[in-house]
Amino acid sequence: MSYEDKVLPELLPMLKNNPKLDLKKDLEEIRNFKLPQLKKSDDVITTSRMIKGSESELLVKIYEPKKKTAAKLPAIFWIHGGGYILGHPDGDDSLCESFVEKINCVVFSIDYRLAPEHPYPAAIEDCYAGLKWAVNNADEFNIDASRIAIAGASAGGGLTAALALMVRDRGEIKVAFQAPLYPMIDDRNETPSSHEINEENLPTAWNREANIIAWNMYLGKYASGDVPIYAAPARAADLSGLPPAYTFIGQLDPFRDETIKYVARLAQAGVPVEFHLYPGCFHGFDSIFNDVEISRLARTEFINALARALNCR
Repeated sequence: MSYEDKVLPELLPMLKNNPKLDLKKDLEEIRNFKLPQLKKSDDVITTSRMIKGSESELLVKIYEPKKKTAAKLPAIFWIHGGGYILGHPDGDDSLCESFVEKINCVVFSIDYRLAPEHPYPAAIEDCYAGLKWAVNNADEFNIDASRIAIAGASAGGGLTAALALMVRDRGEIKVAFQAPLYPMIDDRNETPSSHEINEENLPTAWNREANIIAWNMYLGKYASGDVPIYAAPARAADLSGLPPAYTFIGQLDPFRDETIKYVARLAQAGVPVEFHLYPGCFHGFDSIFNDVEISRLARTEFINALARALNCR
């Protein structure tokens, strides 16, 4: 059986429409790719704010319910994906709007600096600065600082896991929940799934070859030395004291095994964790631009978990 035969039939059009691109040659082309436009929500107000980061000003997009009461709302700090080298908050507008609509919360989405122009630790320091700004400005946005979740997908999931570690270790602020979705957390690329999902088997999905290129761009000078845990959270020896977690991943994702191992280690460290593995699904199958049953299911289960964690249901 070929790997394409293992993919759920409803996901095959998405897989076949994905272009096969060389990250070393086509990075600027991929960055400039225009995503489909989805209808804006009439119930969500979106604004942008420039804030002070550790080394530069940072864009934060803020999504709020149009109809607000005096009650304080929970918040989600969202981190977009893109292998640490791609992506922008604009690509997740519809997803962030859905958080607001279904959870009745405020969402902050950070435009962190990208590698290779800005290698580690630029992205994680930007995320920490953005989260700290959101916490420190809780009163302005009428949010409950004790009900803030951090979440992201792929590289955003890796940054979520790293941010949870950094928040724990620095001790300046707190988060109530973390959702590192199919996270990019292990630069070593040693797991069976990392070898299994490769360019030959799934050339138009995120695969081993793309992952190695992206990690080398992100790590920069750290690529050939000791890699810090805030760059690759799978390297962290101690996962105790982290907030409760939720994650999911497709069975045909190169991050499958590193995620399963991380979930097990969280549980062993006493961290409450919920995990879903979706057969027949490749990396990023849950894209909001992919409106099929399995994608809707994964998004719904994730949003329900966020709502439960933030005491909204």
